Amino acid sequence: MRIQLSDHFTMRRLLRFTLPSIVMMVVTSIYSVVDGLFVANVVGSNALASINIVMPMFLILGAFGFMMGSGGSAEVAKTMGEGREDDAKSYFTTLTIAVAILGVILTAATIFFIRPLSYFMGASDLLIEDCVIYGTICLIGNIPYMLQTFFQTFFITAEKPKLGMVLTIASGVTNIVLDWLFIVVFQWGIAGAAVATSIGYAVGGFLPLLYFARKNSSRLHFVKPHVHWRMLLHSAGNGSSEMVSNASRALTTFLFNIQLMRLVGEAGVSAITIMQYVNFVFIAVMIGFSVGSAPVIGYHYGAQNQTELKGLFRICMTFIVTACLCMFALSELAAGPLVAVFADSQSLYEMTLWGFRLFAISFAAVGINIFASAFFTALCNGAVSAFISFMRTIVFEAGAVLLLPVFFDLNGVWIALPVAEGLGVLVSVICLVIFRKRYHYI
Repeated sequence: MRIQLSDHFTMRRLLRFTLPSIVMMVVTSIYSVVDGLFVANVVGSNALASINIVMPMFLILGAFGFMMGSGGSAEVAKTMGEGREDDAKSYFTTLTIAVAILGVILTAATIFFIRPLSYFMGASDLLIEDCVIYGTICLIGNIPYMLQTFFQTFFITAEKPKLGMVLTIASGVTNIVLDWLFIVVFQWGIAGAAVATSIGYAVGGFLPLLYFARKNSSRLHFVKPHVHWRMLLHSAGNGSSEMVSNASRALTTFLFNIQLMRLVGEAGVSAITIMQYVNFVFIAVMIGFSVGSAPVIGYHYGAQNQTELKGLFRICMTFIVTACLCMFALSELAAGPLVAVFADSQSLYEMTLWGFRLFAISFAAVGINIFASAFFTALCNGAVSAFISFMRTIVFEAGAVLLLPVFFDLNGVWIALPVAEGLGVLVSVICLVIFRKRYHYI
């Protein structure tokens, strides 16, 4: 039975509706991890460190697609809730064109500066050539990457989360198969990983264009384009929290790399890369649930259905808190095997295992912060959403990475994220309490 945004949602129904988006995010994170797995075990830990050096650049570029997707989908879902279906389709068309144009501009502005950018982001002479090779090829795939992050949210708003999941899985499988072919069989090294990644993005970014280009069984399809400047600006502002979150991941990755190169060299960058790969998969569950539930929240907010909004908030918070505790317990129990998959030496394994056990404490809190930010985006309050993301990431995470190593040396790097997420929870809870009367979700 098809689940619609206008339905009454129980825990079971909401989990059924958000499951495809959870799978989408997990699969997306896994095929990034698979790149690292093949590179670490076939090419070597220095190549793995090179990928992490240039990763902040792609996080920033992809953030623009996610910003327009999350902010724009909230606008479109709210418009649907208000009964303006034709306007919703027109907004969706405008947003898609805007993301494509933005992708072209950002790629052209970045690709010619990959070498100086790599040095700026912390590449040593030992790593620079791999950084340039991987970065250049992945930048060619930046436009479909931005479109993929954009469409992942809109498949949910179009009430076709399963189709979005299928395309994301197809993208991931394509990447994994090509990783094996290009890295293991053809021995293309780090270039093979980059080519496989770019082709995988093309599957997830370009096929949705074909689907939405014609009338279909979803609630959205492309129509004759009109420029809706106010909607575009509001969508960008509303999605700015997701932009801040992704851009801050780039900033903190950069700071982690700089600190670890200073403290322990290339091995430290390899260690944090392993931790971040596991982190991507674990928090993907939280992101997927938050992204999947946001259009439902936005729809009922637009329809002014306060009773449903209160029920949704209770269900979401129950799931998020439970998932946080389960993720923390799982990460501590599975730390050894997870690290062993990537570490190519005993010394790297021991350093990463100890750091990961400290790093993983953040899983107990991260979901609350992710959901709180997405919740206010769904309510079309981009300012509060951005404030939560800004405090959690730019202020707390970046500050912790810079300050804690001064007092705790290498352990200060490992505990930076748990400290930041803990402080972020305080901000999230304060915002949820302050704005409860305006939106009536409690």
